Amino acid sequence: MATTLPKSPPPSSLFASIDMGTNSFKLLIVRANPSGQFLTLNHLKEPVLLGLNSTPTNPFAISNQSHLVALQTLQNFQKLLLSHRVIPDHTRCVATAAIREATNGNELVECVKEKIGLGVEVLSGEEEARLVYKGVLQFLPLVYEKLVLVIDIGGGSTEFVVGKGGKVCFGASLKLGHVNLTEKFVKHGDHNVGDMREFIRLVIEESGVFERIKEFGGVEMVVGCSGTIRAVEKAVFYGYAKSEMFENDNVVLFEEWKRDWRFSRRELSGVVERLCDGREGEKARRDKFFNRRSEFIVAGAVLLEEIFEVIGIEDMEVSGYALGEGVIAESLGKAYGGYDLNANVRWRSVVQLAMRFNSKKSMRVAAQCAGIAKVIFEGLRECEEVAASLNERDLEYLEAACLLHSVGLFMGKKGYHKRTYQIIMDGGHLHGYSTEEVKLMALLARHHRKKFPKSDHASLIAFSNEVKQKFRSLCAIVRISVALQQHQCINIQEMILSISHEGFKLVCASLNVT
Repeated sequence: MATTLPKSPPPSSLFASIDMGTNSFKLLIVRANPSGQFLTLNHLKEPVLLGLNSTPTNPFAISNQSHLVALQTLQNFQKLLLSHRVIPDHTRCVATAAIREATNGNELVECVKEKIGLGVEVLSGEEEARLVYKGVLQFLPLVYEKLVLVIDIGGGSTEFVVGKGGKVCFGASLKLGHVNLTEKFVKHGDHNVGDMREFIRLVIEESGVFERIKEFGGVEMVVGCSGTIRAVEKAVFYGYAKSEMFENDNVVLFEEWKRDWRFSRRELSGVVERLCDGREGEKARRDKFFNRRSEFIVAGAVLLEEIFEVIGIEDMEVSGYALGEGVIAESLGKAYGGYDLNANVRWRSVVQLAMRFNSKKSMRVAAQCAGIAKVIFEGLRECEEVAASLNERDLEYLEAACLLHSVGLFMGKKGYHKRTYQIIMDGGHLHGYSTEEVKLMALLARHHRKKFPKSDHASLIAFSNEVKQKFRSLCAIVRISVALQQHQCINIQEMILSISHEGFKLVCASLNVT
């Protein structure tokens, strides 16, 4: 008989958020399920620079050029949403500081609705802070029960949130962002760092934020999110402040792969000192490392250092999720009639590990592999003989292995599958899984390439016969999924699984390439 596998993924499981930020617009498309587990399918970031003419103290208007770029960017996002078949009720578009503060922000909002058909929700500073906190909980669910201070540095504002148990205890938004500070103090290469520091301290002190935070008697953890803070963490991870390490192509010491997403005040100061170094060649070095963020990273890093100093922060955890994921989480709650913010700690630890070592492009590739594997897995379970041996937990192992299969590439291609195994097994990154489960996922990721292991392979000896058989089935799916993803000419949404006494045959159609 022949079974046609369902198109992947069904549109009802897709959700999207659009974040119209001061510096850039971001589109996030995820595949989700009612348990709260979601996987990023596409994450686009386009520079728009709505706040290019803004400063922290003066009113500003969005320029005609930025207005046009914003419309074009949103039109491109809309085309991508249509191509993914994301239904309108599952898409939420929000705007932050630039549109909130611009004298002509409402004009852009109305134009977007009229010309593109997207309704834009202009968030208040407090609402933005709340959604940022919700996004952080998706990445760091273990902080759910802790009293946590979340700091998000954007282009036009910085959000401070104190939260516990999924509820916001205090939220504030200050008009301090890496774009408006750059416009005021750093533009044209003239780094008035001393004046910028003094201004930042004055704004923080006058806001009363520090006093409000102190009222809680001390937070248990400080978490930073947003591109600026992630860029600082990346600079610490890759040894940006240490020239003897950074001059090499492989700048990450192998021992460093166990490092969590965090940095200390001392490490932050080292990065800031290097960023403010006026010696010859430093700008080129900064541009190479930070790419498009290079123009604003000095102001952003100095702002963060002053926040550390004023509030008395010694260490900061870093979240890979922020506003966009918070918007997604809220959409899931509405769509599924309730949503446990602290659900599925296991799965989120997998996503954290994948994001630690995979670039954005590699994450998209890994997510595509996971999507293909899910389609094959669900198609095979239509066969009664297979359905008896595979369950939903096995799908989790399968998708995790696909997400993690290439994390070892950060040290080069040669033998990367073996490094992937070592990172999964020895890094202590995965939470909530048994030792056997971690080993199963590590072996599935390792054996996505090279020779297919036999049942008596040394690495499988400790497994029962049932687990060995499960491993071989799942490993075959992983290998097929990786191979199919690499061949972009194949239409992975139209696959036919033929089942007969001889076994299974997977038939894929070719894309029409012109």
